[in-house]
Amino acid sequence: MGAADRLAELGLALPTVAAPVAAYVPAVRSGSMVYVSGQLPFVAGALPATGKVGAEVDAEDAAGYARICALNALAAIAALVEDEGGPAGADALDRVVRVVRVGGFVAVDPSFTAIPGVVNGASTLLHDVLGGAGIHARAAVGVAALPLDSPVEVELVAEVG
Repeated sequence: MGAADRLAELGLALPTVAAPVAAYVPAVRSGSMVYVSGQLPFVAGALPATGKVGAEVDAEDAAGYARICALNALAAIAALVEDEGGPAGADALDRVVRVVRVGGFVAVDPSFTAIPGVVNGASTLLHDVLGGAGIHARAAVGVAALPLDSPVEVELVAEVG
């Protein structure tokens, strides 16, 4: 079963790649490695929530936002593969050999320490969509603030064939 089938099974579709909020591109390839810039949980061009996890944002909701960030990262990979002449849409994700590393950043209230649980939203989505190729090394980091007051941001590095 390919990534497109897994996405459909999950009731998900790849979103349009979010426009960068500063001077960078969503993803860049060097050899077989694709580096995806930090992705915010944009849905239809807007953040579904802002604020700190453990204060204005509940941890369970934040895990859902991390999931959206990972989906946005997959969209950036698919768009890059397609732009290089590969398959279009979710079928491009079948070129992912392995997600190598995920970096998850969570804007937290100083008393909130369950950061890994929030970033699990991204990790689980990657495994659900890519199977074994979605299993990765990871960092989960609590920070004081993120761009646009987003509660989460996820970046990743993937090997693409």
